[in-house]
Amino acid sequence: MSNTVETLALSRCFGDITAVDGVSLAVRPGEIFGLIGPNGAGKSTLIKMLTTLLPPSSGTARVAGYDVVRQPAQVRRCIGYVPQLLSADGELTGYENLLLSARLYLIPRGERKQRIGAALAMMGLSEVRDRLVRGYSGGMIRRLEIAQSTLHRPQVIFMDEPTVGLDPSGRHAVWNHVAELRRETGAALVVTTHLMDEAETLCDRIAVLHAGRIAAEGTPAELKAAVGPGATLDDAFERLTGGTIGHEGGYSDVRQTRRGTIAHS
Repeated sequence: MSNTVETLALSRCFGDITAVDGVSLAVRPGEIFGLIGPNGAGKSTLIKMLTTLLPPSSGTARVAGYDVVRQPAQVRRCIGYVPQLLSADGELTGYENLLLSARLYLIPRGERKQRIGAALAMMGLSEVRDRLVRGYSGGMIRRLEIAQSTLHRPQVIFMDEPTVGLDPSGRHAVWNHVAELRRETGAALVVTTHLMDEAETLCDRIAVLHAGRIAAEGTPAELKAAVGPGATLDDAFERLTGGTIGHEGGYSDVRQTRRGTIAHS
């Protein structure tokens, strides 16, 4: 079976700065593929190119079989995207946020209620569907945003720092629902994260980005084994990048936290 995401020598420059430098990778159907690296490594820039939000400076990328430059509309129909920045509207209920997404995805009117109900149930939000999102916790907001990204049944879901700003309990809830999402939909997931426990818990394979390039790629076990017996994923990260990765609130806290993320991390 062909890969769901493929890049070949993909690069993106901002003036004299090369944010992504000749990245070649492949994501298999149905797998969770992690991108880890320090701020400035190029993770978010890579995601933005794969979701057609930024054009590459050079190289090629195909998502769900479509070229991101020549066939952007087809790519967008096949993907879901959960950005770093807050995307849920706090002045709407959970159900209303999903209804708006269903309309934007051009889901037929007769299918919207069923799909929204299924997405809410999968993310554990059925009981709060009619509550304003400004009253949600950070973890609930993130799960709602993930639900929004799945309504049109995409082949690939991109998640940029899916647990940013969440406390450990909120992170684990999101991890459990992401794993369930993969089981239920069969979609491939591409996830960026700064958290080594998140990468090890969620990801089948990981690419470590450093200075815009892939420093290493493999399963969590393979990356740890390359360092030595008893090594952790943190040890592997430090060896490969030369550095370390250093209160779940409500709607206002999440908005503030996500606004503070680095745009091209």
